[in-house]
Amino acid sequence: MVTGVGLFSGGLDSTLACMVIRDQGIDVKGITFETPFFLAEKAKKAAQRINLPLTVLDITEEYIPLLKNPPNGYGKNLNPCIDCHAFMLKCAGDYMKQIGADFLFTGEVLGERPKSQNRWALSVVAKDSGYESLVVRPLSAQLLPTTKPESAGLIDRSKLLAISGRGRKEQMRLATHYGIDEYETPAGGCLLTYSGYCSKLKDLFDHYPSASLRHYSLLKNGRHFRLSSHTKLILGKDKSENERLELEVQPEDVFIYPQDTKGPVGIVTRNIDCYDTDEILLAARIVARYCKQGEHEIEMIIRCQRHAVDTVITVDRMPQEDVDRLRI
Repeated sequence: MVTGVGLFSGGLDSTLACMVIRDQGIDVKGITFETPFFLAEKAKKAAQRINLPLTVLDITEEYIPLLKNPPNGYGKNLNPCIDCHAFMLKCAGDYMKQIGADFLFTGEVLGERPKSQNRWALSVVAKDSGYESLVVRPLSAQLLPTTKPESAGLIDRSKLLAISGRGRKEQMRLATHYGIDEYETPAGGCLLTYSGYCSKLKDLFDHYPSASLRHYSLLKNGRHFRLSSHTKLILGKDKSENERLELEVQPEDVFIYPQDTKGPVGIVTRNIDCYDTDEILLAARIVARYCKQGEHEIEMIIRCQRHAVDTVITVDRMPQEDVDRLRI
């Protein structure tokens, strides 16, 4: 049986691409990817809805060098859109070879995203993946050059589609045709498209080039403050973030929180082992500023824990303008 491997995000387009290929009696396997910047939960749920076998690959180790220096530059914020898609296609192509499948396909639609799904971008993505002749775009195939799987008769080109542009009426019609009444929205999911997250990511690149995967994961939570070139404070915004940060604390961190009142908890991280007393005082004063109870008190008692050593310090609240200056 002919087998196709589809890049599967869980959105409507990738779901429809699977259905169009599956309609030809082709065995369809899905593949999706995870990094600290995007997860596979949406794809997993969507794959279950259409009974799609789905492989999830963590590509973080190979992805971060690409993210720091994408050959084709960034799209919105720090999203290396074209290089990201090419890299995913390469990984999918390697998986295709591993399982003995015959071709790759995606849910990309010509012109749906003007910068990343125009003819030039689609061509570059396929070429840079190393599997150019084997990449099929079922939703727009009749508007694109014939691919090897089509010319070899593995796929009936006449049964592929000619969708283009940003409108989604044809996709909606197809969803009804296939009985798909639940699907994810096309936008969102990738943290690299969010300016607030990317500010924190750029700060990490600038100050900690050899950061571990944990440091990338920590970017998802809390307010971040740059205390020095080596030191950063991460402060919870609410109860749920406080709880998540508390679970993230490592022995080498300073765990910092108010003693006698409700308020945020924080983690002070450093990319060298020793800690500077002045930096801890800065962190404590920022914690004090965000404490709601006792906000009219001049001084606050803050606890700092590191390597099971518990220190209590009394600090004044940092003025808001100084807090804003340090916030990333």
